[in-house]
Amino acid sequence: MPCQLSCSISRTGLWGVLLYFALILPTQASTVYTLPPPGLNVIGHIQVVHARHEDTLIDIAREHGLGMDEIIAANPGVDLWLPGEGTPIILPTRHILPDAPRRGIVLNLAEKRLYYYPDTKPREPPVVFTYPAGIGRMNWETPLGQTRIIAKAERPSWHPPESIRRDRLQTTGEVLPDVVPPGPDNPLGPYALRLGMPGYLIHGTNKQYGIGSRVSAGCVRLYNEHIEALFHKVPVGTPVTIINQPVKIGIGAGGIFMQVFAPFDLLGEYDRDGGEAPTLADAEVILQETVSSALLDRINPLAVQLAVEQASGLVVPISTRH
Repeated sequence: MPCQLSCSISRTGLWGVLLYFALILPTQASTVYTLPPPGLNVIGHIQVVHARHEDTLIDIAREHGLGMDEIIAANPGVDLWLPGEGTPIILPTRHILPDAPRRGIVLNLAEKRLYYYPDTKPREPPVVFTYPAGIGRMNWETPLGQTRIIAKAERPSWHPPESIRRDRLQTTGEVLPDVVPPGPDNPLGPYALRLGMPGYLIHGTNKQYGIGSRVSAGCVRLYNEHIEALFHKVPVGTPVTIINQPVKIGIGAGGIFMQVFAPFDLLGEYDRDGGEAPTLADAEVILQETVSSALLDRINPLAVQLAVEQASGLVVPISTRH
């Protein structure tokens, strides 16, 4: 795939290029990928599906293991609730692995995506599982840092903290009970993983539409099918790293790539409360820190500028092939 971009490529033009290459690749929903060899960090590939009459973007996102904000950002101009029969939908199922140790759970808040690196078994290739995640909304941010899974609970009961009970009463007038038992109305869903950070969990939900957005009171939400899968894979003691990387640089077989995320609200609009969007200067610093001097001369500055301006969350080429 030619990676050299010219200044004449617009947002629509780049979307068309990505759509073309998505069309020639097979569509396959996946949450597990074989880890690339050392020095490479790009997994998956961009795909495309065509919406059915009854589909919403949220339906398509869940079917293909994606979150709401990322599928909206990848499909500018497509109606969230009624994409329309036959409308091509870009699936952002190509990812750049976060710049963090490949062990345990890594959650990138800017990306709203969780990565799990299980211990490698003898004679089996190392893999990574990845899932979209709902994270803390304004004033209820999910904390950064290092922690561990300290406990696991199947069919957990929810004991609403006083802060949440007070907030719910003030904002909606709802009086929360002391305990919400397991069941379809439980906000924790069917499984929960307790973090060493007091009060924080990775759990399921009774509101699937919020996955991949800033919607929680600080906990990490997954689709129920994803938390079920993760629950049975992750042992107590698993390390958890929570980071915030709005710009990621990828080295893959086709060259050098960039993935840029801007903060969005629940409906995919720019969210100024979610922090500042990354700037070109931010991206240039990260490039200098990440890419070897031998590869820097392959970088196309115009492609970098375009990736930052669009902040689509898509993995886009920023170099010639190498």
